Amino acid sequence: MCFHTHAQDLTPTVIIGHKVPVCVYKGDTIPCVTLRNIYVYPKLKFKNKRQERYYYKLVRDVKKTLPLAKEIKRAVIETYEYMETLPNQKARERHMKLVEKGLKQQYTARMKKLTFSQGKLLIKLVNRECNQSSYQLVKAFMGPFKAGFYQAFAALFGASLKKEYHPEDDDKMVERVVTLVENGQL
Repeated sequence: MCFHTHAQDLTPTVIIGHKVPVCVYKGDTIPCVTLRNIYVYPKLKFKNKRQERYYYKLVRDVKKTLPLAKEIKRAVIETYEYMETLPNQKARERHMKLVEKGLKQQYTARMKKLTFSQGKLLIKLVNRECNQSSYQLVKAFMGPFKAGFYQAFAALFGASLKKEYHPEDDDKMVERVVTLVENGQL
């Protein structure tokens, strides 16, 4: 009698891929992937080189200031939530002084690097992200005196903390660029 044995092939198999969620449809297990939205706008037609330079400058400025506006939004939310847990007004005022000091330390150097137009854009983007003007935010957290002081300081340079964001009118192009940047299309 002769017995022949056959062993399994032990060469390792490398599978390259990604783990994705699955769903079962009529007994079949199929990959289930949610794709992000893709925004399609009509192709821009520039009247002249100046208009084209303005657009690409706006894209650059939005890419630089949008992350700052989102950080400010997070800081406002965190500060507001923490302030709600404090027992009295004196504790809130003490905390606000610490927050103000920390914000100045964290953001002064970055804010100084912004151009004038980037600063004005940041004011609008903060309004977009927080649904409140920068003036209202400063007034709510630091009081009307400091809000007035910062507004006067901004006015010296031709800016306004009370500037609002209007995505359907004046800021239509800004909204387009912000949407595309947020979605990773620019």
